[in-house]
Amino acid sequence: MSVPSVQTCLWFADRAEEAARAYVRLIPGSDLLQVFPDRSDPSRAFLVHLSLAGQRFTFLNGGPHCSLSPAASIEVHLDTQDQVDRLWEALLDGGAAMRCGWLTDRFGVSWQIIPRVLIQLMQTRDAAQARRVTDAMLQMVKLDGPALEAAARA
Repeated sequence: MSVPSVQTCLWFADRAEEAARAYVRLIPGSDLLQVFPDRSDPSRAFLVHLSLAGQRFTFLNGGPHCSLSPAASIEVHLDTQDQVDRLWEALLDGGAAMRCGWLTDRFGVSWQIIPRVLIQLMQTRDAAQARRVTDAMLQMVKLDGPALEAAARA
């Protein structure tokens, strides 16, 4: 008996394939796996299977009945501030910034763009350092790894 597979399905009104293609271009190690056409309009996708840096997703063009919200987001952990800046700016184009590294892109998908240094700094046993890092993060819109490191050292 095979092990079950698990992947996330996101419901789009009508731009699932456009979103999938945009994300695959932006995130290294990503692939568009399969596009299933809509039976009533074969020029339009019904389902799109993709992999973002190894994490599988299904995007569904389900119509206006449901909508995406920041209650569910895609986290991307990055090594450098340049990577954070590049992905943040690309996803923010036509979208809206929130706080603490959160944004909603032009397709309505919410993202958390996180420098890996934040996770490292938060794993400390030094409660005062963790508090300083958290306080600094809560003041940020786009997360700034070097500023978080400075807060940890303060």
